[in-house]
Amino acid sequence: MSPQDNPLSEGSTMRPSRFHVTVMLDYYAPYISGLTEAARLTAEGLAARGWNIAVVCAQHDPALPRYEVINGVHVFRAPVLANISRGFVSPALPLLARRLAARSDIVHMHLPNPEAALVAALKGKARLVVTYHIDVFLPDGPVNRFGMRAVDEVCKSAVRKADIVITNSEDQARGSRIWPTIRRRKLLPISSPCVDRSGGQPRLRDGDGLHIGFMGRITVDKGIEYLIRAFRSMPDPEARLLIAGDYTTVAGGSNIAELRAEAGDDPRIRFTGLLRGEAVRDFYASIDVFALPSISESFGIVQVEAMMAGIPPVSTDLSGSRYPVASTGFGRLVPPRDPDALREALLEMAHMPAEDRVAGAETATKLFGGEAFLDAHEEAFRRLLPGGRL
Repeated sequence: MSPQDNPLSEGSTMRPSRFHVTVMLDYYAPYISGLTEAARLTAEGLAARGWNIAVVCAQHDPALPRYEVINGVHVFRAPVLANISRGFVSPALPLLARRLAARSDIVHMHLPNPEAALVAALKGKARLVVTYHIDVFLPDGPVNRFGMRAVDEVCKSAVRKADIVITNSEDQARGSRIWPTIRRRKLLPISSPCVDRSGGQPRLRDGDGLHIGFMGRITVDKGIEYLIRAFRSMPDPEARLLIAGDYTTVAGGSNIAELRAEAGDDPRIRFTGLLRGEAVRDFYASIDVFALPSISESFGIVQVEAMMAGIPPVSTDLSGSRYPVASTGFGRLVPPRDPDALREALLEMAHMPAEDRVAGAETATKLFGGEAFLDAHEEAFRRLLPGGRL
């Protein structure tokens, strides 16, 4: 095996020989999810500030290299033997994480993660920071209920060993199934990093009618079928629904077939697929209202990006995901799985005056924009470093 395949092997040219922080999670770039993007932006931001950052993750795509440097972050991938629903079998992952932890001051673990308890037990002398993003969600059924309980126990085991537990908000933490465990550790609420996506061109608009948009992974937990039902009950022939997001490489699979059946022959509904780069800015510039109809959500980076672009969101009233709307007053909250309430709120937000949109964007940018998330991580990590400095 070459050093490129195994950069921790003897003779490797890997630099540096020691890391300030090793980030551990299942999926990393180029995979896209809210959790992955939060981990990536934090890791790359710290690397740009002079921190030596490693990421240890699964080689979820066999075409990806076992080791590479992405925007200053050293990414180590462990081979996957098999995929199971949203997870996988990778005995090499916790072992690789242990070897990197031995070369690191801090291990920053992103949960939920089925390997979390083992990696926490193998971290050695490294300090442990856990970011708990969300309670794991699987469609209801006896096997899935058992699976969720098992992952909860794994996460609780890791949380018990953590020096610091980070969540998107205290609201998210208190609403979690594992709150009784989290509350016994040092809790540090830090909102997920949100990128300013304003300034795009309305290239996805089709006419002058109301344009409603959703962006995210096309999966069951996003509740998109309720959005489609809400939209289809709107009789306006000029209205449009843009549903943007990946449905081809989603961990655990996508429910795109069921959603296409929900959409039926309605020509007003468009599935755009995954958007990247400037196309994301153009998406926000093309819509009048953003919808986040999730039945499981802990923050919703996309709704904050919409806010920062001046687009009012309609989100479900769930612990964590309601926090951006509740803290800014920009947008509306509706019960999950309620197409009628969703429709009425979308129509109400469609008539929001321009000056209120500008004010909402300014408030959201002040609360969630910039590098406040990075400053908070850096301050927390410095307190755990030997001597408190790099």
